[in-house]
Amino acid sequence: PLLWEKIEEVLRFWLDKGVKGFRCDVINILYKDCLENGRKRLILTGSEHYLTLPGTHEILKRLNSVVKEYDGFTVGETVFVDIEDARKLTLPERKELDMVFSFRHMETDQIIVKWFKKRFSWKKFISTLSLWQNELPWNSIYFENHDQPRSVSRFGSLEYRQQSAKLLALLLLTLKGTPFIYQGEEIGMTNFDFQSMDEIRDVESKNIYSILSSIPLPEALRWRIIKASSRDNARTPMQWTKEKGSGFSSSSPWLGINRNSAEINVEAEDEDPSSVLIFYRALLKLRKNCRDLLEGDFRLENNGRRLTVYRRGDVKVMLNHSGKRIRVEEKGKVVLSTYLEHENGVLKPWEGIIVK
Repeated sequence: PLLWEKIEEVLRFWLDKGVKGFRCDVINILYKDCLENGRKRLILTGSEHYLTLPGTHEILKRLNSVVKEYDGFTVGETVFVDIEDARKLTLPERKELDMVFSFRHMETDQIIVKWFKKRFSWKKFISTLSLWQNELPWNSIYFENHDQPRSVSRFGSLEYRQQSAKLLALLLLTLKGTPFIYQGEEIGMTNFDFQSMDEIRDVESKNIYSILSSIPLPEALRWRIIKASSRDNARTPMQWTKEKGSGFSSSSPWLGINRNSAEINVEAEDEDPSSVLIFYRALLKLRKNCRDLLEGDFRLENNGRRLTVYRRGDVKVMLNHSGKRIRVEEKGKVVLSTYLEHENGVLKPWEGIIVK
């Protein structure tokens, strides 16, 4: 009881200052039921004593009771949760969290852990998103955060960087739920162009590299694993300008600045009508004024290797996530395309459209 009184005091301190809600870190491992040793496992030893237990739900109900006095909002980062767990955490009648950050769609390109990647499959990615879209009353939608590599480097195409970044934006902002845009995502920032381990600051990456060094893996493979998955990929300074320091700092920052900042930066994109930034602005304006995109049900109509089609109410979204042209039947008015000029009945490489 004394601990809860202190927690409530801290919550009210921030809520009284006008904070509108809380992002709760790994919240489903908040509670532990004992101090006994767990059953031996290859990974997650002891998880039966801390992973999404009844005690966690009770704490979240108390958290909710305070936050909702202020009409506040809570989103919980959750690990190793399935849809049933997510429903228990977010169903309105349970009065726990408003939303959860799930990792299921972000794990579709990995083998057990994030360090071992397999070929990315758009079909599997969309299938996972679709399942959660339909099974939860409301989703948090994200493709990037401080722990994930850049989405355009991971899910898009560096050959078609601008186009694929805009296509990912179109997907992000037309799914059902609340979208989260990570700094730099709105200009299509890419993974950091690391040259060596000397440029990495992330302690997790350093520890994994040390572990990989103790097993017989070629050095080139170890470096490839770290370079692809290090959290530092998304932690480099925001690229504001093409000047030295990228408009972030005149001093040397903790992490290096990507060498492509001379081309990919806010200042340059603010003046380019074909840029990722200008597209985000147009898309956000359209979404804000379209009830179907805000509230409509999600219905997947096509989930192919190159083409994804789904509906939100009377709005149809068509995505060509390939470097090839695809012929399509639009059957409506194209209200937005990721290209400045859309060719009727054709999706250009990495083109996405919204049809009303």
